[in-house]
Amino acid sequence: MVVNSVHWFRKGLRLHDNPALQEALNGADTVRCVYILDPWFAGAANVGINRWRFLLEALDDLDSSLKKLNSRLFVIRGQPTDVFPRLFKEWKVTRLTFEYDPEPYGKERDGAIIKMAQEFGVETIVRNSHTLYNLDRIIEMNNNSPPLTFKRFQTIVSRLELPRRPLLPVTLQQMDKCHIKIADNHDQLYSIPSLEELGFRTEGLPPAVWRGGESEALDRLNKHLDKKVWVANLEHPRVSTCSLYASPTGLSPYLRFGCLSCRVLYYNLRELYMKLRKRCSPPLSLFGQLLWREFFYTAATNNPNFDRMEGNPICVQIPWDQNPEALAKWAEGRTGFPWIDAIMTQLRQEGWIHHLARHAVACFLTRGDLWISWESGMKVFEELLLDADWSVNAGSWMWLSCSAFFQQFFHCYCPVGFGRRTDPSGDYIRRYIPILKDYPNRYIYEPWNAPETVQKAANCVVGVDYPKPMINHAEGSRLNIERMKQVYQQIVTELWAAQEVEWSPTNLQVGDSIPGSSCLYAEVSLGKILTPNLPLMCHRCVNVYECVCEWVTCSVKRFEWSI
Repeated sequence: MVVNSVHWFRKGLRLHDNPALQEALNGADTVRCVYILDPWFAGAANVGINRWRFLLEALDDLDSSLKKLNSRLFVIRGQPTDVFPRLFKEWKVTRLTFEYDPEPYGKERDGAIIKMAQEFGVETIVRNSHTLYNLDRIIEMNNNSPPLTFKRFQTIVSRLELPRRPLLPVTLQQMDKCHIKIADNHDQLYSIPSLEELGFRTEGLPPAVWRGGESEALDRLNKHLDKKVWVANLEHPRVSTCSLYASPTGLSPYLRFGCLSCRVLYYNLRELYMKLRKRCSPPLSLFGQLLWREFFYTAATNNPNFDRMEGNPICVQIPWDQNPEALAKWAEGRTGFPWIDAIMTQLRQEGWIHHLARHAVACFLTRGDLWISWESGMKVFEELLLDADWSVNAGSWMWLSCSAFFQQFFHCYCPVGFGRRTDPSGDYIRRYIPILKDYPNRYIYEPWNAPETVQKAANCVVGVDYPKPMINHAEGSRLNIERMKQVYQQIVTELWAAQEVEWSPTNLQVGDSIPGSSCLYAEVSLGKILTPNLPLMCHRCVNVYECVCEWVTCSVKRFEWSI
């Protein structure tokens, strides 16, 4: 029987560690590699030019790699449900392979394609390589629900076997066994579109800070692994001015588009650590960013409303303000706070910002200052961030806004002090907000406090050349902390009213409202909440679920919530 395979690239834009592509090659007579410009991505108004450029560069790099294997990439416009019936007939396809997509939209789309393929008599093979672990297995081990704290997630992962080892790249010998003749008009029929063809104006577009593609990803990985001291000592470099700029060893956009296999990164880190530490097994903390990625994928995989408040069972329903004007000022870097404006300018220009910079602007938009919904911030990041990933982006915004994955809402990033501690000289501000470049260090983070003579000497008068602060941070953050406290207080009150609990002075394993007291109590032993559906808070450190002020009696911590 003749086997004509089609491998469908979506994410996973690489030839190394690609199990689904290897399945396409296995015993096949012909193999064609396809990328479909899905309208879900191609027609989305919220995908910015930097993300598009990165994708097109990744496709171009993939096509170049396939050329070296005497093959090509077939780029086809249309919707998968419309494209595949035509390809199945035209190419007499008998096998379709693709990488497993764990996100709800992807699972729904792929389910429809699998059903269609069956109707055409086409075998479908799906393999997981976008995540380290089987997400369904993690959920199963957590009583069939996703773990919603990172600590719980780590506990489960520590009991799993190691991720599967990555596969070797596809070779010329493999591809030659299922070679197809490339038509002379291939570029006319299946070429990668340009930014101009997609409707973007490229006049004045600066060179890409991040170049897309597997080749660039692997080159960056090698540079990343050269940081042997960091790997050996598990030391994360302190955030400094240099940390804020795009790094030649940064990898997040390449993981998002699958130009770099997460398993290749995992095992390179693991093996280098073991080599430097004389075969000691590395701790989970070595893989922190990879695990956060897995954590959010796990939380999102069965939740189609993960990217919104409405219908999202894990999201606290916070009554955010509607303020389009304030949202626009934040998104366009016109808040009047140089630290925030520099971050948002870098994001818009380059498509990337440091993770602590993300924390700062997310806090400012939501619970810190503007009290605007995380959904709005998530959409801006989706447009501008190269590494914007549906699960990770939404999960991060819920987390940073204290809408899920319970956080310390009493802590807010100061839009002046945080930046000043990170970059005392203000060089980052001067780079991205050049109108402020002549301000002395003393006033670069709060130019509104500079005397008029200093402002005029710097050729930048606040309120004329640069906006005044759009909000009083001290007052706004204090008000928002109280608003957030009221939200959680209401949640606790409602949940407590729903509990049918009897209080026993000799058995405090079940929480209750103690008669005559203004507090709710719950006993926590060995870090495990015994009333798991009740989000109680330590009254001293105001930290949900986990006491950090070490209020300990014997081996039991007492959590209370004042009402």
